[in-house]
Amino acid sequence: MMIALAPILIFFASQVGTPGPANMALLATGARFGLRRALPFVGGVAVGKQLIIWPMGFGLIGLQDQFPLVFAALKYVSAAYIIWLAWKVANLRLVTGDGSGTAPGFMAGLIVHPLNPKAWAMITAGFTNFVAAGTPAFQATAVIAVSLFVCQLILHPLWCWGGDRLAATVAGKPAERWLMWALAALTVLSVLFVLFQGGAA
Repeated sequence: MMIALAPILIFFASQVGTPGPANMALLATGARFGLRRALPFVGGVAVGKQLIIWPMGFGLIGLQDQFPLVFAALKYVSAAYIIWLAWKVANLRLVTGDGSGTAPGFMAGLIVHPLNPKAWAMITAGFTNFVAAGTPAFQATAVIAVSLFVCQLILHPLWCWGGDRLAATVAGKPAERWLMWALAALTVLSVLFVLFQGGAA
């Protein structure tokens, strides 16, 4: 097969399941509003990644060969952005209860990944590291799109549910500060992996 299906599924599962801007948003939304009220937001986040995958599969990824310095610079800018978000996460405090006000909906979730540098790096790594040269664009893009969507459907709700449970368990306790710092540290480690492993997200 021209696409390494098992390795790409493992890679995407590891990346979708680890801390990053989208998962932090899901965690915080679950903590604030609970899983049930946050489900439209979860759906938007999952679908939003498709807005990156298909344009990349049909030409955008080719620009990397023409403008390598631009893409290299974007990788470091994105890494700096994620580290800044990790700092914010480290100082975030959870909110217990089902949350007052209106939970973010599908459209709010839809824009999360297009604005998420980790998502761009992850998808780029999928195309460049697991797709053999000469693979038809539609085949490569469809496999990556479906693989990521399946991983998101399983793992994104778990992050949201985790926020709900964490808020109920540690909010307002000394363990809360340690938890948020641990999540931030994992996010920074994922950034370092991007920088030093040549394209992994």
